[in-house]
Amino acid sequence: MTSAPETPHPADPRTRLRRAAPVPYWLDRPGSPGAAPRLTEDTRCDLAVVGGGYTGLWTALLAKRRFPKLDVLLLEQRTCGHAASGRNGGFCSPSLTHGLANGVTRWPREIGLLQRLGAANFDAFARDLETYGIDCGFARTGKVTVAATDWQARALADAARLAHAHGEPATLLDRDALRDYVDSPLWSAGLWSPDYALLDPARLVWGLRRACLDQGVRIAEHTEVQALDTRPRGPVRLRTPYAEVRAGRVALATNIYRPLLRRLSLSMVPVYDYALVTEPLTDAQLAAVGWTGAHGITDAGNQFHYLRKTDDGRVLWGGYDAIYHYGSRTDDALTQRAATFETLAGQFADAFPALADVSFSHAWGGIIDSTTRFCMFAGTAARGRVSYALGFTGLGVGATRYGATVMLDLLAGRRTEATSPAMIRRPPVPFPPEPVRWLGIQATRASLAREDEVGVRNTWLRTLDRLGLGFDS
Repeated sequence: MTSAPETPHPADPRTRLRRAAPVPYWLDRPGSPGAAPRLTEDTRCDLAVVGGGYTGLWTALLAKRRFPKLDVLLLEQRTCGHAASGRNGGFCSPSLTHGLANGVTRWPREIGLLQRLGAANFDAFARDLETYGIDCGFARTGKVTVAATDWQARALADAARLAHAHGEPATLLDRDALRDYVDSPLWSAGLWSPDYALLDPARLVWGLRRACLDQGVRIAEHTEVQALDTRPRGPVRLRTPYAEVRAGRVALATNIYRPLLRRLSLSMVPVYDYALVTEPLTDAQLAAVGWTGAHGITDAGNQFHYLRKTDDGRVLWGGYDAIYHYGSRTDDALTQRAATFETLAGQFADAFPALADVSFSHAWGGIIDSTTRFCMFAGTAARGRVSYALGFTGLGVGATRYGATVMLDLLAGRRTEATSPAMIRRPPVPFPPEPVRWLGIQATRASLAREDEVGVRNTWLRTLDRLGLGFDS
């Protein structure tokens, strides 16, 4: 006798993911502008910006503010914000260094300068949103980092002491105090960081794009730059499928995509990160998990989660897996990964048993441009006619504006406070070629997962620490 197939329990991840759209929640809503025409005729410009994400849009906008008569052309291979800028969690940090601890470890003598530059950029970011009428829901809601183990709680205590030593506000939360922010059986301690913002990633892209057009920036979408010709004399030539651009200066804001300069080929690796968004929740459901404030939440693991609310009462739950594919492979198909989505859905139910039956409306992934030092780098080529700012890794939303400022200063040949840090003057240690790259990343991922389980860094991680290397999302 054949038994009937087992009916999935409502809390089964597959059941709750059944209706999830395979697209970013942020981009799957009204308000997306129509695409600009592709470039089909040869043209000239003073400044060509390659890439229509945050970095490229900020660069074009700030260039027009500095020099209103400058002819600026922005070239985007798809549509503005289709990649990382439209797929991230919308967390906006004042840090330029992927957090204070990473900055102190790598640039201890300059950390005061880097913190000051980060705070000034964060304030200018907010002012510019107001100046250009960009309504992206930017709000300094603060963030709570939560601990699930004793060693994570001790790490939060260390982070609090480090923050206080450098003038950053931070408050340790025991289990009872944490319940004022979120109530989960997994988390026993927290760290409240008030100087943190949340925003709507897609609305930021669309707002920056509109502001660029209002200021006279020319935008060509569905226009891939296939090659740069940086011959010693004359303009830089950019080859696209249908036309050539001759530019006096070029700013590369290409994220993890082909960097167009061979020297950058080992500077970054593509890391795939994934996220889910729930169906809209009621106030009673959110109250049941103690999350009545507008703040964001991250956990303290190496394989960390990030979660936040949306304007329409959903919860975004992302992170954990950071997937690298052999040979730095990138492909739109890799933005969907059923195994990771099921893992995330199960972990969501573990964190919030009261929401274990909640379904998810969207499930997607995106590429992060990770470097060995976890934060951006910048530089020039072609005798100063080409600049680049890349490698923002995680926590890079706010730093993209700083990267734009640095690129414009470098193209102008200006030595400014923004270009002075060693973080800008010295590139990151490159990743090794394959197969060593893949083997090293897999060893690092396994070691980080083991540390999350036992709270001890093994010999491999300690060696990377001494060398100032790493892998992160």
